[in-house]
Amino acid sequence: MKDGFGAPKNSTFPLPLSSLTRPAERNALPCLPAGAAAAGAPAARVATPQTATQNAARTAQCVPYPKPTLAPYQTHNQTHNHGAAASKSHSEVMQRTQPSEPNPPSPQRPGLMVSEAIRRAMVARVARQGVQDPLVLAALDNVPRHMFIEPAMSAQAYVDASLPIGHNQTISQPYIVARMIEVMRNGGKLGRVLEIGTGCGYQAAVLSRVAQEVYSIERIRPLHELAKSNLRPLRISNLRLQYGDGMLGLPQAAPFDGIILAAAGLEVPRALLEQLAIGGRLVAPVGAQVQHLQLITRSGKAQWMTETLEGCHFVPLRPGTA
Repeated sequence: MKDGFGAPKNSTFPLPLSSLTRPAERNALPCLPAGAAAAGAPAARVATPQTATQNAARTAQCVPYPKPTLAPYQTHNQTHNHGAAASKSHSEVMQRTQPSEPNPPSPQRPGLMVSEAIRRAMVARVARQGVQDPLVLAALDNVPRHMFIEPAMSAQAYVDASLPIGHNQTISQPYIVARMIEVMRNGGKLGRVLEIGTGCGYQAAVLSRVAQEVYSIERIRPLHELAKSNLRPLRISNLRLQYGDGMLGLPQAAPFDGIILAAAGLEVPRALLEQLAIGGRLVAPVGAQVQHLQLITRSGKAQWMTETLEGCHFVPLRPGTA
């Protein structure tokens, strides 16, 4: 049986370049947004990032909100600082001399409630798009995406679009994050997982909710530092960030039950295939202008099976560090 590129669905790696892209497609136009198939072409679900101009048009439909308190996302080992209580005598005097009034609402709570409501709507939308894994949907619901983008763009935090995070990189759209994790998990238990391309840290935070251990590599130093800053308030104990060349993987922590790539190459690096545990699953975008998600399952010591999934659009996978 053959995949959409004319290559057998079950094949042995490394894959030839011809099995990943058709010659006629190398100069094709970028993927169209979902539901916007070209005339005469078959409809296909394509996950495509939106431009800043397109996203800005949605701003008026979103309710801006301040960053919430972190209490709902704190782990059991966090400490909570409370101000010192007023003395009893002072409290009694204040009660006798002032009329009794209800406590004013916290200035941050309304923003938190808005944030939670918009996030729930985002999760419901992702479920309607086909993601059904309850653990993945719960992870999306628990991770505050607006904490991983610039405050000026907070009104767009929960739209189904990728957003710029600087250095010509993006935070992936919620649907594609959930879809890739769902495919990698496949309803099973994930022990150790490797992410290539930490970016701002959002996908790593979602992964930490569905796997026992998560390692994430970022090649751009300022983004590595940004991710650390974004993730620090959440105090995630099972997540390790690494600055380095993601194409080399992390052999000292291998093998991995799952590997996920947040950037697209013409082929999956051999080092990553070797670091996948037997039975493990790797999900990666593959291609140049025309990209598709690839699911790669390691079936033996020197055997891998590949399956082409849906269209997508990612930033390019690059070697080295910056």
